[in-house]
Amino acid sequence: MSTDDLGGVAPYKKIAQVLRDEINRGALPAGAQMPTQTALARRFAVTRGTIQRALDDLRHEGWIDSQQGRGTYVTDRSRATMNAAGRSLSAHIEAAFQVRHVTLDVHSLTSETLHAALQGPVRRIRARELRPESITVRLLLPSPQAPLALPRLIADPADERPLLRVRMLTRSTALLMETMIKGLRELRLVPEVNLEVRGLSITPVSKLYIVNGTEVLYGLYRVIERPVDINGEDLDIYDGLGLGAPLFHYSARPESGDEQGREFVAEAQRWFDSYWSTIAEPFPLTL
Repeated sequence: MSTDDLGGVAPYKKIAQVLRDEINRGALPAGAQMPTQTALARRFAVTRGTIQRALDDLRHEGWIDSQQGRGTYVTDRSRATMNAAGRSLSAHIEAAFQVRHVTLDVHSLTSETLHAALQGPVRRIRARELRPESITVRLLLPSPQAPLALPRLIADPADERPLLRVRMLTRSTALLMETMIKGLRELRLVPEVNLEVRGLSITPVSKLYIVNGTEVLYGLYRVIERPVDINGEDLDIYDGLGLGAPLFHYSARPESGDEQGREFVAEAQRWFDSYWSTIAEPFPLTL
């Protein structure tokens, strides 16, 4: 399918449909890395902003997933576990921003997936399509000094280079997120904004998103072998991969009628608060 086949549809919608069709046909197979925004902009002769909107649509619908430092990949939709509405993390986060007071409590390895999922809502706030009155984000991440089990060099588990790399990635992603979120207050688009990061001396084996205190998304990190470039050297490591992993959805919203879901959301909130208020430590975003 070409963009010419789609009549008067907005350019970014046309591009999203072409890419969707290529994923369905297998031209962009599950697990494949997407072309860069620059390459797509050149291919379709549009601005990178138009490409960003097209990719936001695909990310929102669960066709692709992104992580800083790893790129954007086609989601394996045959294995992905969606909720009843078929929505991805990006869709849940965007829906969360429809309310007046947004809260996100997150426990993860690096927060890269959350950072990607926030891109769409932040752009919509900047365009004044969304108007939350407050945004509160609490991140529980591995402490910078934590001796993490992952990532590790396969040939030499004592080699600290993969660990130093993920520490830098964790800090830089959280700093980017803080700048992005707090920038909304500086632009006077959201009156009250707060993002706080605390560290835990544990290796996350799962990721947890508590959205507005009423919904939980829960996923597991799989251990995989993969090559990584560190200072120009290709090294094989064991890594915890959350990109494209199934996220299980639980809701405490009254209309869900899900008693087990309500219990899980309540317990997840108690779990998060217990670590946050006891052994979690301040996480410095700058060196």
